[in-house]
Amino acid sequence: MTPDIIRDWHAVPSGARGATVALGNFDGVHLGHEAVLRAAHTARPDLPLAALTFEPHPREHFRPDDPPFRLTLLPEKARALGALGVRTVYALSFDAALAAMPAEAFVERVLHQALGVRHLACGTNFAFGHRRGGDVGFLAQQAEARGIGLTVVPPVVDEGGPVSSTRIRRALQDGYPDRAAAELGRDWEVRGVVFHGDKLGRELGWPTANILLGRHLEPARGVYAVRVALPDGRVAEGVANVGRRPTLGGDPVTRLETHIFDFAGDLYDQEIGVRLVRFLRPDATFAGLEALKAAIAADAAEARRVLAAG
Repeated sequence: MTPDIIRDWHAVPSGARGATVALGNFDGVHLGHEAVLRAAHTARPDLPLAALTFEPHPREHFRPDDPPFRLTLLPEKARALGALGVRTVYALSFDAALAAMPAEAFVERVLHQALGVRHLACGTNFAFGHRRGGDVGFLAQQAEARGIGLTVVPPVVDEGGPVSSTRIRRALQDGYPDRAAAELGRDWEVRGVVFHGDKLGRELGWPTANILLGRHLEPARGVYAVRVALPDGRVAEGVANVGRRPTLGGDPVTRLETHIFDFAGDLYDQEIGVRLVRFLRPDATFAGLEALKAAIAADAAEARRVLAAG
């Protein structure tokens, strides 16, 4: 189920009001986020389930020159939330006016008046309002005064500590997509539109579908065993490289190049999702095209082995 997405809190349809609402940035929609959503639904199973988040991510608003860090952009985030039962995503436009809104005004004007929230759920470290002036204690007081229920959800903890978007980003940057997947509850996926390259992969006998990372986090550069979500709904297997093609003189931006096993279709100008399964080796520079071709063949064989092993 794909949930409805509402960007403007000033114009919320009557049918989208009165929900039980999970609060958070939900970047990645990981197991900790799932616990907050489950708590919101459990507290009021009689109400539709909604999630409230912000677009752009507040960090993108306040620090626009930071490198991209997002695990999920809004379309993927909405799909992941919908898979967990969310019917409405309030993806509120995070602009200067919302950033300057005091915490109490946010509760009254946005949550109470605009959304008509009946119950809230959030993590223990949730903060909101101008300069993050409202914490969960403040939220509890404000919600109670307006007859709104609140469930505060403790972190989901595994052997590495609390599950968090920060931990998942670090795992991907360190070359451990399998660890990220354990905390996400699924393989991490980068979605993008396939663009025309220089067709060198085709000349080498290893055609690739190339996408840009865009606002997604850049994971460790190198070669990965991957699964690919195709436009027709099928999922294929393949081998991919995240990098800037140092053997070919280098690119100004990082690209994700994926050779899809046993596939001969045309994917140009269509969106695909590349799911990182296992990091195989770091990015490398080769002496020439023949050495590069041999390395790709070895990478593909290793990716097939890894994917077959599950």
